[in-house]
Amino acid sequence: MAVPSVVRAVLLALVVAGCATGPTIRSDYDTSADFAAYRSFGFAEKLGTDVAGYASLLTQRLKEAVSREMAARGYEYTEEKPDLLVNFQARLEDKVRVYRAPAAWGRWPHDYYGYRGGFYDPWIGYAGGTEVVNYTEGTLNIDLIDRERRQMVWEGVAVGEVDTNEGTPSQAKIDQAVQSIFARYPFRAGSAAAVVPAS
Repeated sequence: MAVPSVVRAVLLALVVAGCATGPTIRSDYDTSADFAAYRSFGFAEKLGTDVAGYASLLTQRLKEAVSREMAARGYEYTEEKPDLLVNFQARLEDKVRVYRAPAAWGRWPHDYYGYRGGFYDPWIGYAGGTEVVNYTEGTLNIDLIDRERRQMVWEGVAVGEVDTNEGTPSQAKIDQAVQSIFARYPFRAGSAAAVVPAS
């Protein structure tokens, strides 16, 4: 049976955690929100990583990873009117990267390739050549929502190049991605004092 495109997008987006250079992480929060009032969390009824009305394996792994990060910050999980709701979303986008080969020599000492000192020429067609590379970029969002106000109060995002040949990411990879995102979350349960996340 074919994997639904939404599920496949989410599965692949999480692979950004396995990139050699790591994903780019960013976050933002609502400065008007009263974070001191938040002590409990739960999950949105309809998560962005679920399709056809059932919880995917990926959703289960994300829930486990997020629950661990929230608990480490003092939040208590509850299904009965939690202060914060957690939601996940992901997307894939095709990208094109163009590499232009610089002139191999002639601008010494300012040109990087000046180390060749003019002792040898590049092969024919080297200087001024271009290479076009197609790749897929994955984006994983984790949202925290004020349940009563029905408004997002924090967003963590991981963006990176994904490996479209890799299957479902392991719990370890999901843990790594979620941990990287939550490293940008500046609050603890019941506290309004924001700690500046590590850059």
